[in-house]
Formats: sequence, structure tokens, C-alpha cells
Amino acid sequence: MKFHALICARAGSKGIKNKNIKKFKGKPLIAHPIQLAKKIKKFKSISVSTDSKKIANISKYYGADVPFIRSKKLSTSKVNEWDVWEDFVKKKNLKDKDDILVILPTTSPFRKKKDVEKCISLYKKKIYDYVMVITKASHNPYFNMVKKNNDKLIKICMPFDKKIVRRQDAPKIFNITTVCYIVSAKFILSKKSVFKTGKIGAVEIPYERSLDLDTEFDLKIANLLNKQI
Repeated sequence: MKFHALICARAGSKGIKNKNIKKFKGKPLIAHPIQLAKKIKKFKSISVSTDSKKIANISKYYGADVPFIRSKKLSTSKVNEWDVWEDFVKKKNLKDKDDILVILPTTSPFRKKKDVEKCISLYKKKIYDYVMVITKASHNPYFNMVKKNNDKLIKICMPFDKKIVRRQDAPKIFNITTVCYIVSAKFILSKKSVFKTGKIGAVEIPYERSLDLDTEFDLKIANLLNKQI
């Protein structure tokens, strides 16, 4: 298998302005997945897909390849991430059945090298079409998550067929993290989603390594955590 690290970083982030070049631990966020990928010997290439020349230059400085500048059409907040992956696969001409993408979003700066390596090891078993990273959810739709109906009445999100009086009694629920996704180029080109058509495997990590930086508040939490580590 030929593993290719891919980091997607568009310029127009809404939750955190200029998110991908925001400083964290003294470096732009984009630098963290690049530097982590460089420590993993299994990668045949480390690439960044971006619509920004500034992000491209920073990425190159930290050692990533930027084979092209992504089109504006594929750089809006409404674009499906799968389409960005497909664009990369086509432009890089990754046609070999052994070409595998390891997507490393910029928003998980607490991920560890071992988290990514465990995902690669799981994928190499050839059981799954797609491997992701999960963490235990703090809320559970069977117990303490509710929805508001049209009549404004509150009801539990997912009613269960037996009485649940403690969170521990509810089915175990996990959050999907932005730590790492692994999928083959062939699967990306032949499908449009993984949940309907693929077999999914997962590596579980502690919550503290799963923090996803999506808002300014998330960034404040990350900076506070960093001071304590």
C-alpha cells in the first residue's frame, strides 16, 4: 500500500477567521499535521489542498507539497469534503488500487503520532473501506439529548425499547473526531459517501486528544489545555 498524507486547508473559515494559519504552540495550525506526517515513515507523499497562495507558501515552508491551487468552486463552506478529496485524487492521478489517502485535518492539534499509526495499522488489515478516529461522547441521544417538536414539546432524541435511568445503561455512543480518516483513492472515485456503502473501522482515543478547533471558544480551550500539558 502507498499511503499519501492529505491536509485540506481552505482560506475562508467562518468559525475561526484565518483558522488554518492561526498560531498555536507558536506555529500556524497548518504546520502541526505537516510536521506530524513527516515523522511517519509510511507516507509516500505529504500534500496540502488549498485555495490560498499564503497557506500554500506556509505549507511548503514546513515541508509539504502543494501540487496545485484548489479552485474557488471547491473552496466554499457548502462544498462536500469528499469532492475535495476526489479533486485531489484526479489531479494527482492516483489510479493505483494501492494508493491510500490519510486525511489529517488541521483542526486536531492534540493528535498523536501513535493515533495515526494505529489507524494505518487497522487499515492495512484489509477489513475496512474506511478508517476513522472516535472518542466517547459526553451526551447520549438515548438518555440526555432531546429534540423540540413542531408543537414545541421536548422529547428524547432516540427512544429506546427499555427503560434507561442511568447514562451507563444507554447504548454506547461515540463522537467522530477530525483526527484522521483513511480511504483508498479507488473508493473515493467510485463512491460519494462511506456510511451508505462502505465498511467502517475505528480507532478510539481519549477525549483530550480529540479536541476539534471549530470556534474561537475551542481555540481558547486549546490554549488553556496547552498551558497545562
